[in-house]
Amino acid sequence: MKLAVLCCVGLTPAHLGADTPALRELAQRGFAAPLASALPAVTTTAQATMLTGELPSRHGIVANGWFFRELGEVWLWRQSERLIEAPLPWQRPGGPRTLKHFWWYAMQTRAAATVTPRPVYHHDGRKAPDFYAWPYELKQAIRERHGEFPLFRFWGPGADIAATRWIAESFRTAIERTDPELALCYLPHLDYDLQRFGPSGPHLARALRELDAVVGPLLAWLAERGYAVLVVSEYGIEPVSQAAFPNRALRQAGLLQAVRNAAGELLDTGASRAFAVCDHQIAHVYCADPAAEAAARAVLERLPGIERVYGGAERSELGLDHPRSGELIALAAPGWWFAYDYWLDDGARPDFARCVEIHKKPGYDPRELFLDPRGGRWRLARALLRKALGLRYVMDVCPLDSALVRGSHGRPAASPEAGPLLIASARRWQRASWHQRDVAGLIAEILAS
Repeated sequence: MKLAVLCCVGLTPAHLGADTPALRELAQRGFAAPLASALPAVTTTAQATMLTGELPSRHGIVANGWFFRELGEVWLWRQSERLIEAPLPWQRPGGPRTLKHFWWYAMQTRAAATVTPRPVYHHDGRKAPDFYAWPYELKQAIRERHGEFPLFRFWGPGADIAATRWIAESFRTAIERTDPELALCYLPHLDYDLQRFGPSGPHLARALRELDAVVGPLLAWLAERGYAVLVVSEYGIEPVSQAAFPNRALRQAGLLQAVRNAAGELLDTGASRAFAVCDHQIAHVYCADPAAEAAARAVLERLPGIERVYGGAERSELGLDHPRSGELIALAAPGWWFAYDYWLDDGARPDFARCVEIHKKPGYDPRELFLDPRGGRWRLARALLRKALGLRYVMDVCPLDSALVRGSHGRPAASPEAGPLLIASARRWQRASWHQRDVAGLIAEILAS
């Protein structure tokens, strides 16, 4: 049997209702169930867990990014499939012909086909929308039918339903061109406003209706072509009201070092005795030696906003006892998230701090979803004018105010209804309980039926 797996980011059991008629109908025809999550409850960890059936301690995806010790650099949002250390379904002998459509780790893949965002970074500093596709002719077919991928509506202050709609519509074209047995598609829309404004409020109903309006026609189209369907999510969004700054605390304790140049202060990982790579509600803390680890732990355990610090063998309680993990792992308290900021003087902040810059920042920054209410529109207009004139420009439109962020994820869900979910198109696959590790086995079962 052919199978399509749709990852609707941020969707929870509580969202199935009047605002999601297509998803609700799929659940009534098959079943819906809460899906216990791997930790941290973030995109790349969840996706790797669902496809391998293993925890991060085995597959190695300990967060959306980590400190690459061999390089001495922090990298988030890498794309090579080779980073996943456990077998994937299509890598096994006789595995399914697979399409990865905006699913993560889409480069250097052994899947038969892949489509993923791949911006162009021009030599003069401009960033232009683009995407990568394999086979190469698939890219041209998608572009001719659907136009350019709306990169600036996929992430950043302009993120909205347009990117998810483009992904869903181009997914059909990719299936037509590649005829996969297993088709994976990532639909991120709910992530945007639920991180901006929190998991409840008038924006939620609108976002759910917009997502369902995209998913409904796709479900009908897949059914016509004989695909079974799984809808999964990676996490639920929980309300937050404030941020903790572990790197600032480590710096004030003399454990973190920064070097200053023309771009402002930059994290010096080589000179630092301890620093944190912050990813939503979890932080991997990398320590130079046991003494630094003990000192960092003492600092972080006193920091408001941290529920618990895990070290050594304690990390196995999270399924994160892996060499890529920090010597310490900090878990945010309910209602808190971790900001990556490490500078103590705003005049020394790096030049990328107010930009959408997912690769230079040594941590995840949800403030990139906002246009700064203090001058952001003026700075945007100035940058666009310089761009139109062919001049260099900096798109420094994002705020530094951490209080703007009202939703986050990474912790265990407060309740099953507030966490991720699984919807399947057939009742015969139902069981008593589900964990993201179980999805890999269900995929194999469906494909073999």
